[in-house]
Amino acid sequence: MIQLENITKVYQTKVIETTALDNINIEVPEGEFLSIMGPSGCGKSTLLNIMGMIDEPTTGQVTVAGKLVGNYHSKATARFRNEQLGFIFQSFHLINELSVIDNVELPLIYRKVSGKQRRQMAEAALTQVGLSNRMKHFPSQLSGGQKQRVAIARAIVGQPRIILADEPTGNLDSAMGNEIMDILMRLNQEQGTTIVMVTHDETMARKTHRLVRLFDGQQVS
Repeated sequence: MIQLENITKVYQTKVIETTALDNINIEVPEGEFLSIMGPSGCGKSTLLNIMGMIDEPTTGQVTVAGKLVGNYHSKATARFRNEQLGFIFQSFHLINELSVIDNVELPLIYRKVSGKQRRQMAEAALTQVGLSNRMKHFPSQLSGGQKQRVAIARAIVGQPRIILADEPTGNLDSAMGNEIMDILMRLNQEQGTTIVMVTHDETMARKTHRLVRLFDGQQVS
Protein backbone atom coordinates (compact mmCIF):
# COMPACT_ATOMS: atom_id res chain seq x y z
CA MET A 1 0.00 0.00 0.00
CA ILE A 2 2.96 2.31 0.73
CA GLN A 3 6.48 1.79 -0.57
CA LEU A 4 9.43 4.05 0.19
CA GLU A 5 12.64 3.39 -1.74
CA ASN A 6 15.98 4.96 -0.78
CA ILE A 7 14.32 8.00 0.78
CA THR A 8 16.47 10.86 2.01
CA LYS A 9 15.35 14.27 3.22
CA VAL A 10 17.84 17.10 3.61
CA TYR A 11 16.99 20.58 4.88
CA GLN A 12 19.38 23.32 3.75
CA THR A 13 19.97 26.87 4.84
CA LYS A 14 22.76 29.23 3.92
CA VAL A 15 24.83 28.10 6.90
CA ILE A 16 23.82 24.52 7.69
CA GLU A 17 22.64 21.30 6.08
CA THR A 18 20.54 18.90 8.17
CA THR A 19 19.77 15.33 7.15
CA ALA A 20 16.35 14.44 8.55
CA LEU A 21 16.09 11.04 6.82
CA ASP A 22 18.87 8.90 5.42
CA ASN A 23 18.23 5.98 3.01
CA ILE A 24 14.86 4.82 4.35
CA ASN A 25 13.30 1.73 2.77
CA ILE A 26 9.87 0.68 4.05
CA GLU A 27 7.08 -1.34 2.51
CA VAL A 28 3.63 -1.30 4.14
CA PRO A 29 1.33 -4.05 2.83
CA GLU A 30 -2.39 -3.49 2.51
CA GLY A 31 -4.18 -4.00 5.83
CA GLU A 32 -1.10 -3.61 8.02
CA PHE A 33 -1.05 -1.54 11.22
CA LEU A 34 2.52 -0.22 11.44
CA SER A 35 3.97 1.90 14.22
CA ILE A 36 7.05 4.12 13.97
CA MET A 37 9.06 4.97 17.08
CA GLY A 38 12.18 6.91 17.95
CA PRO A 39 13.42 9.84 20.05
CA SER A 40 12.27 13.39 19.38
CA GLY A 41 13.89 14.86 16.30
CA CYS A 42 14.73 11.50 14.71
CA GLY A 43 12.60 12.11 11.59
CA LYS A 44 9.33 10.31 12.47
CA SER A 45 6.96 13.11 11.52
CA THR A 46 9.00 13.92 8.42
CA LEU A 47 8.70 10.30 7.35
CA LEU A 48 4.93 10.34 7.91
CA ASN A 49 4.60 13.57 5.90
CA ILE A 50 6.48 11.99 3.02
CA MET A 51 4.18 8.94 3.14
CA GLY A 52 1.25 11.35 3.08
CA MET A 53 2.57 13.30 0.08
CA ILE A 54 2.67 16.46 2.20
CA ASP A 55 6.47 16.72 2.11
CA GLU A 56 8.69 15.83 -0.82
CA PRO A 57 11.84 13.71 -0.34
CA THR A 58 15.18 15.04 -1.47
CA THR A 59 15.91 11.72 -3.19
CA GLY A 60 14.11 8.40 -3.55
CA GLN A 61 10.75 7.13 -4.76
CA VAL A 62 7.36 7.07 -3.04
CA THR A 63 4.56 4.77 -4.15
CA VAL A 64 1.12 5.07 -2.51
CA ALA A 65 -1.80 2.74 -3.32
CA GLY A 66 -0.02 1.57 -6.46
CA LYS A 67 0.70 5.09 -7.73
CA LEU A 68 4.24 6.40 -8.09
CA VAL A 69 4.05 9.92 -6.70
CA GLY A 70 5.27 12.52 -9.16
CA ASN A 71 4.36 16.21 -8.92
CA TYR A 72 3.66 16.77 -5.22
CA HIS A 73 2.08 20.16 -5.85
CA SER A 74 -0.32 19.26 -8.65
CA LYS A 75 -4.11 19.25 -8.35
CA ALA A 76 -4.10 15.58 -9.33
CA THR A 77 -1.84 14.70 -6.39
CA ALA A 78 -4.00 16.75 -4.00
CA ARG A 79 -7.11 14.94 -5.25
CA PHE A 80 -5.42 11.55 -4.93
CA ARG A 81 -4.29 12.37 -1.38
CA ASN A 82 -7.80 13.49 -0.43
CA GLU A 83 -9.35 10.28 -1.76
CA GLN A 84 -6.81 7.74 -0.52
CA LEU A 85 -5.51 9.12 2.80
CA GLY A 86 -6.89 10.19 6.16
CA PHE A 87 -4.75 12.16 8.62
CA ILE A 88 -4.89 12.23 12.44
CA PHE A 89 -2.75 14.73 14.36
CA GLN A 90 -1.65 14.95 17.98
CA SER A 91 -3.04 18.51 18.26
CA PHE A 92 -6.37 17.55 16.67
CA HIS A 93 -6.34 20.54 14.23
CA LEU A 94 -10.05 21.18 14.60
CA ILE A 95 -11.54 24.55 13.60
CA ASN A 96 -13.00 26.08 16.73
CA GLU A 97 -15.53 28.21 14.85
CA LEU A 98 -17.12 25.15 13.22
CA SER A 99 -19.38 22.60 14.86
CA VAL A 100 -18.24 19.01 15.27
CA ILE A 101 -20.17 17.79 12.24
CA ASP A 102 -18.95 20.68 10.07
CA ASN A 103 -15.34 19.83 11.04
CA VAL A 104 -15.90 16.22 9.99
CA GLU A 105 -17.44 17.25 6.66
CA LEU A 106 -14.39 19.30 5.62
CA PRO A 107 -12.51 16.64 3.55
CA LEU A 108 -15.67 16.00 1.52
CA ILE A 109 -16.01 19.62 0.39
CA TYR A 110 -13.17 19.01 -2.07
CA ARG A 111 -15.06 16.15 -3.69
CA LYS A 112 -18.16 16.14 -5.86
CA VAL A 113 -20.42 15.23 -2.95
CA SER A 114 -23.77 16.92 -2.35
CA GLY A 115 -24.43 18.73 0.91
CA LYS A 116 -27.01 16.14 1.91
CA GLN A 117 -24.61 13.26 1.25
CA ARG A 118 -21.79 15.03 3.09
CA ARG A 119 -23.99 15.38 6.14
CA GLN A 120 -25.03 11.71 6.02
CA MET A 121 -21.41 10.55 5.69
CA ALA A 122 -20.29 12.82 8.55
CA GLU A 123 -23.09 11.56 10.80
CA ALA A 124 -22.10 7.96 10.03
CA ALA A 125 -18.43 8.66 10.83
CA LEU A 126 -19.30 10.33 14.14
CA THR A 127 -21.57 7.43 15.06
CA GLN A 128 -18.69 5.07 14.31
CA VAL A 129 -16.48 6.82 16.88
CA GLY A 130 -19.25 7.10 19.47
CA LEU A 131 -20.01 10.82 19.15
CA SER A 132 -23.49 10.83 17.62
CA ASN A 133 -24.68 12.94 20.56
CA ARG A 134 -22.02 15.65 20.07
CA MET A 135 -22.59 16.62 16.43
CA LYS A 136 -23.78 20.16 17.13
CA HIS A 137 -21.21 20.89 19.82
CA PHE A 138 -18.08 22.97 19.17
CA PRO A 139 -14.50 21.83 19.86
CA SER A 140 -14.25 24.10 22.92
CA GLN A 141 -17.06 22.09 24.50
CA LEU A 142 -15.24 18.77 24.16
CA SER A 143 -12.63 16.90 26.20
CA GLY A 144 -9.28 15.98 24.68
CA GLY A 145 -10.42 12.43 24.00
CA GLN A 146 -13.60 13.65 22.33
CA LYS A 147 -11.61 16.04 20.15
CA GLN A 148 -9.42 13.16 19.03
CA ARG A 149 -12.53 11.12 18.20
CA VAL A 150 -13.74 14.00 16.04
CA ALA A 151 -10.32 14.04 14.35
CA ILE A 152 -10.63 10.32 13.66
CA ALA A 153 -14.15 10.79 12.27
CA ARG A 154 -12.81 13.50 9.96
CA ALA A 155 -10.01 11.17 8.85
CA ILE A 156 -12.37 8.29 8.02
CA VAL A 157 -15.37 10.19 6.64
CA GLY A 158 -14.17 9.76 3.06
CA GLN A 159 -13.48 6.05 3.59
CA PRO A 160 -9.74 6.26 2.85
CA ARG A 161 -7.67 3.15 2.29
CA ILE A 162 -4.82 4.53 4.42
CA ILE A 163 -4.75 6.42 7.73
CA LEU A 164 -1.61 8.25 8.87
CA ALA A 165 -1.65 9.07 12.58
CA ASP A 166 0.95 11.34 14.19
CA GLU A 167 1.00 10.73 17.98
CA PRO A 168 -2.80 10.20 18.14
CA THR A 169 -2.65 9.37 21.88
CA GLY A 170 0.16 11.77 22.82
CA ASN A 171 -2.05 14.44 24.42
CA LEU A 172 -4.34 11.99 26.22
CA ASP A 173 -4.25 10.13 29.52
CA SER A 174 -3.72 6.36 29.42
CA ALA A 175 -7.42 5.44 29.66
CA MET A 176 -8.46 7.76 26.83
CA GLY A 177 -5.39 6.75 24.84
CA ASN A 178 -6.48 3.12 25.05
CA GLU A 179 -9.95 4.08 23.82
CA ILE A 180 -8.48 5.84 20.80
CA MET A 181 -6.25 2.83 20.08
CA ASP A 182 -9.30 0.56 20.27
CA ILE A 183 -11.01 2.65 17.59
CA LEU A 184 -7.95 2.48 15.32
CA MET A 185 -7.60 -1.26 15.85
CA ARG A 186 -11.26 -1.81 14.94
CA LEU A 187 -10.80 0.21 11.75
CA ASN A 188 -7.83 -1.96 10.88
CA GLN A 189 -9.36 -5.31 11.81
CA GLU A 190 -12.95 -4.82 10.66
CA GLN A 191 -12.49 -2.59 7.61
CA GLY A 192 -8.97 -3.53 6.55
CA THR A 193 -7.75 0.06 6.73
CA THR A 194 -3.98 0.35 6.44
CA ILE A 195 -2.65 2.45 9.33
CA VAL A 196 0.76 3.97 9.97
CA MET A 197 1.14 5.51 13.42
CA VAL A 198 3.97 7.57 14.89
CA THR A 199 4.16 7.15 18.66
CA HIS A 200 6.43 7.56 21.67
CA ASP A 201 4.43 4.98 23.62
CA GLU A 202 5.91 1.49 23.57
CA THR A 203 2.70 0.03 25.02
CA MET A 204 0.63 1.41 22.14
CA ALA A 205 3.22 0.33 19.59
CA ARG A 206 3.08 -3.26 20.82
CA LYS A 207 -0.61 -3.39 19.89
CA THR A 208 0.23 -2.93 16.21
CA HIS A 209 1.42 -5.54 13.72
CA ARG A 210 4.95 -4.24 13.28
CA LEU A 211 7.31 -1.64 14.68
CA VAL A 212 9.91 0.39 12.78
CA ARG A 213 12.45 2.34 14.84
CA LEU A 214 14.31 5.45 13.72
CA PHE A 215 17.40 7.04 15.22
CA ASP A 216 19.05 10.19 13.87
CA GLY A 217 17.14 9.86 10.62
CA GLN A 218 18.16 6.26 10.03
CA GLN A 219 16.10 3.09 10.16
CA VAL A 220 17.59 0.92 12.90
CA SER A 221 15.02 -1.90 13.05
